[in-house]
Amino acid sequence: MRDPRLKVLASNLIRYSVNLQPGENILIEMIGIKDQELTKCLIEEVHAAGGHPFIELRDPAVTRSLMLHGTKEQYHTLKELELNRMKQMQAYIAVRSGDNITETSDVPEAQMKLYVTEYQRPVTDQRVNHTKWCVMRYPNPSMAQLANTSTEAFEDFYFQVCNLDYSKMGKAMESLVNLMNRTDKVRLVAQGTDLTFSIKDIPAIPCAGKNNIPDGEVFTAPVKNTVNGTLSYNTPTIYQGTSFENVVLRFENGKIVEATSNNTKKLNEILDTDEGARYIGEFAIGVNPYIKYPMKDILFDEKIDGSIHFTPGNAYEDADNGNRSSVHWDMVLIQRPDFGGGEIYFDDVLIRKDGKFVIAELEQLNPENLI
Repeated sequence: MRDPRLKVLASNLIRYSVNLQPGENILIEMIGIKDQELTKCLIEEVHAAGGHPFIELRDPAVTRSLMLHGTKEQYHTLKELELNRMKQMQAYIAVRSGDNITETSDVPEAQMKLYVTEYQRPVTDQRVNHTKWCVMRYPNPSMAQLANTSTEAFEDFYFQVCNLDYSKMGKAMESLVNLMNRTDKVRLVAQGTDLTFSIKDIPAIPCAGKNNIPDGEVFTAPVKNTVNGTLSYNTPTIYQGTSFENVVLRFENGKIVEATSNNTKKLNEILDTDEGARYIGEFAIGVNPYIKYPMKDILFDEKIDGSIHFTPGNAYEDADNGNRSSVHWDMVLIQRPDFGGGEIYFDDVLIRKDGKFVIAELEQLNPENLI
């Protein structure tokens, strides 16, 4: 029997997240999904909206084999094929799952870089900048294990988070967007962290269920050369299939000049991918009231209540500081008391302490007001 929550989710994705219109084409990529009931629900909702669904089914283990053995010439052809398809799409949804989040951890760095730069990044840039898109996860026992819950409990959590009233959240974000758009200097303080940078004249973008499900962040980017100080991330992070913990970055005039972690060598190899990888492409504030703890899945972790993420690599065009890189690595610092606390200052005014907004115009974004 089909879970009725799937129909609600599919309807929200098609009608709200990508706002599909009659006659529009949408590419739906289902990655590592074993149960295709959501796929069928999405197809039904696309047709009900008058759109045209195009379906791609992928498997992470097969992708790993492509990464291990692919050539530059092969990736060039694949890029041209998929770019041509993406250019014919007005919307895009990706639903990602898989039994092993570290499936690609043994792909050599040179092969990973070839795959990303020659194929993946150009297609992603076309999708991000020229379609209405939404990326999400799908629950499975592996995700439940990462979240330290039973499978059933995780499914209940998943649908609670994903079927949140994101239109309400979007309205509540307006005051934070307006404040960020008036702000020059930002200071972040936490255990092992004291960092300053400017966000002057770079737009603040609300994220309330349009591009990600789950969602709950407002992002911008630092003025590229203004970042100074040290940032100690207190959540684990997965990048290119490898898990990193205790990441500490030290900045001088925007550039990461020192980077350490439990795997310092590989961390620095990634940051040396290209010139832009050692500069920051995104600064965001997380506000999802239901997401409290990290689970090594960035679509959840970057939305954690009381968190920020500060992202080495490529900037988004709608909040652009000019940084370009094949890397975009969201890393998370949680500032709630159970994670050591912390403060955010805008132009020397304290706006959030220990994960709670402390000025009246932002209180509607505190968790008790979003649930």
